[in-house]
Amino acid sequence: MPLVVTKIDRSAQQFADALANYGVATVHEAQGRKGLLDAKLRPIYRPASIAGTAITCEVAPGDNWMIHVAVEQCQEGDVLVVSPTSPCDDGYFGDLLATSLKARGVRGLVIEAGVRDIAALTEMEFPVWSAGVHAQGTVKETVANVNTNIICAGQRISPGDLVVADDDGVVIIRKDKAETVLEKARQRVASEEEKRARFEAGDLGLDVYDMRERLAKKGLRYVESESDD
Repeated sequence: MPLVVTKIDRSAQQFADALANYGVATVHEAQGRKGLLDAKLRPIYRPASIAGTAITCEVAPGDNWMIHVAVEQCQEGDVLVVSPTSPCDDGYFGDLLATSLKARGVRGLVIEAGVRDIAALTEMEFPVWSAGVHAQGTVKETVANVNTNIICAGQRISPGDLVVADDDGVVIIRKDKAETVLEKARQRVASEEEKRARFEAGDLGLDVYDMRERLAKKGLRYVESESDD
């Protein structure tokens, strides 16, 4: 039977707020290149950047009933993550649902399906990452699960996991890994700042990253012209 889980273990909001400063690319690298959702999920407008705790929602193809159910489970700082039980590009979500979520302090929507009312959502500044835009509406007939484990855009997501999303995409951080990933992200940014200073001074990536010896081992040779080869 379909379930709505009303009490979930959320990641601490302080981790979401801190990770929001680092962005998807840095967080993805910091956790060993894990947790990145499929590239088909794109922000409906740019720039857009959020981080928050996942409320998970399953929906049937062409049916957005459970999104309305999920709204009730959302609270300040959450991100609603929606996955259809079978692939569907219909426009599950528009400005009225966004208004409802925004009133509850929800930071954005991630959905492996279509959305509509793009102009209104942009004017509202309600961030959405979707697999497409489609004016096709949906019905309200089929029930499914809310706040259970789901697969969305190739990643397993549990309610309460951290979601970081920006112009580069969406990445998930397991709730029990948030503090570790945050520390690794800080270390990565500090290292990048050192490298940036060297690039600004005119150093080449070949030297900053110690690439020359490895390239030579791969057989790369330098000649003044092809005729010298």
